[in-house]
Amino acid sequence: MATHSEQLPLFDPATGIADGPALAASAPAPTRSRQSRPGAPSGARPRSPARPRPSERRWRERAFEVVAETLWPTRCAVCDRPGTPLCPDCIASLPYIDSLLACPRCGAPFGRVQCTECNRVLLAAFGYEEPPYRQAASPLVLTEKVRRIVTVYKDQGERSLARPMASLMARAAPPPWLDDDAVAFVPATAAARRRRGFDHAEHLARELSWLLDVDFAPLLATPRRLDQRRLGRIERIQNMREALRVLPGATVPDAVILVDDVCTTGSTLFAATEALKAQGARTIHALTFARA
Repeated sequence: MATHSEQLPLFDPATGIADGPALAASAPAPTRSRQSRPGAPSGARPRSPARPRPSERRWRERAFEVVAETLWPTRCAVCDRPGTPLCPDCIASLPYIDSLLACPRCGAPFGRVQCTECNRVLLAAFGYEEPPYRQAASPLVLTEKVRRIVTVYKDQGERSLARPMASLMARAAPPPWLDDDAVAFVPATAAARRRRGFDHAEHLARELSWLLDVDFAPLLATPRRLDQRRLGRIERIQNMREALRVLPGATVPDAVILVDDVCTTGSTLFAATEALKAQGARTIHALTFARA
C-alpha cells in the first residue's frame, strides 16, 4: 500500500517544481469598444486606456520573471548555491520533526509523553482548557536555518520558495486531513502585504490546496493588529483575540485545514480557529511550515 507521502506530487529540487499539471490560462472575455456602441455620440471623449486583460498580465509577469531570473539567478535560501530555491543537500539537512515524538494534539516537537505547550496548566493562564483546533502539525523545528528560509521567502520576496515549502508541509499532513473541505490561511495585515507585495500564507495555502487536492478557500479577513514578533506569549494572545474575523458573506465549511508559515506561541492559530468555529466550522486542522 502506498504511503501518504508517496501519493503526493513530489518536489524536484533540480527543477524547483513539483510534478503536476500546468494551469491553463482562460480565454479573455470579449470586450466592446465605446465607439462601436450603437448611438454613441461622434464627439464622445476618448476613453482611458483599458487595463491589461488577464492573459496579458500573466504574460507580462512571466516575462518579468524570465528577466529577473537572468539578472538575479535563483539561489538556495540556506547555502546560496545557484539553481534552486532550496538545494537537495539543504533539504536533506533540515531539522525535521519526528511525528512519533511530537505531541499528537499541538505538534510540539517533543511532546508525545508530556507536552509543555498545550497542557492544561499552561493553557489555563490564557483562558483555554485545550487548543481550540483538533490537531496541528509542522514538518520542521524553527531553528536559525529554517528561520532563514522563512525570512528569505517573506521579507526578501523569494516567492519560488512557496512550492518547496508547501511540499514539505503536505507530507506532514496526516492522511485523514485529506478529507477536509477546504484549505484556508491566516491573512497578513494590510501593512505587511504592502511591504512585501504579496501574502505569504495565501501563496502557501494555494500550493497546498493543489498538492493535497483540497479546495482553496480564503475565509478570514485581513486583521488589524500589532506586529507579533516583538510580543511575549501573553501579549500575543491578547493582541490576536478579536483581531480576526471571517470575510463578510463567506461560507465556512465544516472541516478546514488552516495554514500559516510559523507557529510560535500558537496565539494566531488559536484566534483564527475561534473565528472560523464561531461561523460554523466544526473541525480545524492547523498546518504550519515550522514551529518553535
